[in-house]
Amino acid sequence: MNYKWHKEATLKILLVYPEFPDTFWSFKHALKFIHKKAGAPPLGLLTVAAMLPPEWEKRLVDLNVTQLTEEELDWADYVFISAMIVQRESARAVIKRCKTAGVKVVAGGPLFTMEHEQFPDVDYFVLNEAEETLAPFLRDLEQGRARRVYASDVFPDIHQTPVPLWDLADLKFYDTISIQFSRGCPFNCDFCNVTALLGHRPRTKSPAQIIAELDSLYALGWRKSIFFVDDNFIGNKKQIKSDLLPALIEWRSKGKAGMPFSTEASINLADDPELMRLMTQAGFNTVFVGIETPNEDSLIECSKNQNKGRDLVESVKLLQRAGLQVQGGFIVGFDSDSPSIFQQQIDFIQKSGIVTAMVGLLQAPLGTRLYERMQKEGRLVNDFSGDNVDGSTNIIPRMGLEPLREGYREILSHIYAPKYYYERVLTFLREYQPPKIRVPFEPQYILALWRSIYQLGIRGVERAQYWRLFFWALFRRPRLFPLAITFAIYGFHFRQVTKLHVV
Repeated sequence: MNYKWHKEATLKILLVYPEFPDTFWSFKHALKFIHKKAGAPPLGLLTVAAMLPPEWEKRLVDLNVTQLTEEELDWADYVFISAMIVQRESARAVIKRCKTAGVKVVAGGPLFTMEHEQFPDVDYFVLNEAEETLAPFLRDLEQGRARRVYASDVFPDIHQTPVPLWDLADLKFYDTISIQFSRGCPFNCDFCNVTALLGHRPRTKSPAQIIAELDSLYALGWRKSIFFVDDNFIGNKKQIKSDLLPALIEWRSKGKAGMPFSTEASINLADDPELMRLMTQAGFNTVFVGIETPNEDSLIECSKNQNKGRDLVESVKLLQRAGLQVQGGFIVGFDSDSPSIFQQQIDFIQKSGIVTAMVGLLQAPLGTRLYERMQKEGRLVNDFSGDNVDGSTNIIPRMGLEPLREGYREILSHIYAPKYYYERVLTFLREYQPPKIRVPFEPQYILALWRSIYQLGIRGVERAQYWRLFFWALFRRPRLFPLAITFAIYGFHFRQVTKLHVV
């Protein structure tokens, strides 16, 4: 996969990852309890680094864990930057600093693939998937005739994608590491831009590639969680059941301790008991599921066909009983939503026991069918923020913007209030049957327990709820006690974000 650079000169490449704003998904307030600075190192940049000529010098600056210094800019021949849309403002600031320092910028990733026209100071754009566009750029750069934009509508085979250069990242700052098995999703939800970026046909790595990535992390001493960032891990159910999951089960059977897995999957996972069993046996204990809405008319409106015509609460509980924690994504603001949707969402979230419930306003990303429809109807406003939990939207909602925002605030103030949040944790813990994954002891988690006692049990507004959960889990479900404390800490994070940015 590496493009061979024939010149004698060794280039110095600074890979810069912009900062995420403080959102529900950042978990910044929770990470402080375990002395971590960010969720995961930048998978895309570390993969691109592995595709660059091996003789080039490479450094990573992740602005979520450290600062970008003038000395690093002076050192670099080129700055490679990759970002998601939610990192837009930080990316602009990085590009401005590079421009001032006279360092050429090479930009890629979802933000620039969707919006490269909005970044006039970037020298080169390597868009879409690097397996297709990076090598032509490097070839032209070597020959002194590099174009400004490299793009492709080809969805490349990822069987040759290399193991990311994990050693460029200081892993002690992170709580999890992301890896990827597949790209693309077979569904066609009209608000989602995954298929515009990555296509409908799931393309996969080989099991051997995934095992090689896990082995490389294990060799570096990593034992904490691994997040498979696939937009729909079960997009090709036949392949993961016959190839990947058996390989992961075999790998774990060789005494590999720790490294619990999480991923994203569609709700139809709950229809396949064998698949759920294989996933938990392989080490998966968490799935993020796009529930979106309990309103059947809204599901029809957005073509969320896999969610239609089912008892969504029961589907969630089937996953929980199988050993999979369910993190849920929810949306309000569909044209089919009436003012009753806000209470419906609250009732569903509480009844399902989805502790990590991420609720956002409907937004229309560029390249989606929703964007095209809103554009035709003259209902597009502002920029797409890329953060579906910041209370913003780039469309004019049918129910009116202020009623939508007020209902949104009502949902968040309810589901993250200590009384209801801790009730939901208990609902989940009563249902959950955890898989058996041997996790090595880490002193930082004992420290996190003591910090939670002080911050939540002594100083916190949730003192009564905290201690009730503390002793219930300790005596009723002792095996789930660490998870109970983790959820208490998550609740603190969610309330901080809600207070600062939403309510």
